[in-house]
Amino acid sequence: MNTGGSGPRPAQCQGGSGPCVLVVDDQPANLELVRAVLELDGFEVVAAADSAEADIEVRRHRPSLVLLDLQLPREDGLTLLARWRADPSTASLRVVAFTAYAMAGDRERFLAAGWDGYIGKPIDVGRFAAQVRSLLVDDGGGDTPAPD
Repeated sequence: MNTGGSGPRPAQCQGGSGPCVLVVDDQPANLELVRAVLELDGFEVVAAADSAEADIEVRRHRPSLVLLDLQLPREDGLTLLARWRADPSTASLRVVAFTAYAMAGDRERFLAAGWDGYIGKPIDVGRFAAQVRSLLVDDGGGDTPAPD
């Protein structure tokens, strides 16, 4: 599925037709909601509950985008992002902070720390798929409100 730009076509999950998004979150309810919203909008979604699963799925599917929670069991999202950025095979992944940790100025701090974007939880179901789609080609503006 082309996102409308002239850039490269987003990666697809194995056998899928839409952009592939890996969602890494240890809360099953979050995974189910994100999967339902994104699949309804034509995305292919792969889920992982921790960093070990995320590593496997990143290598298996090469997703267009990873939505990565900061608070995960065993290895947190910050550590996982640093490890991926240090590995040439995963350094170019588009990784978005996907977290309920939302304080004033966090978006800017996340971008400065090497994340490709930021989406706060809880998600706005009506805007979420558009936020994710914008991050396939954008510079991290996923949590930035749309202009009026």
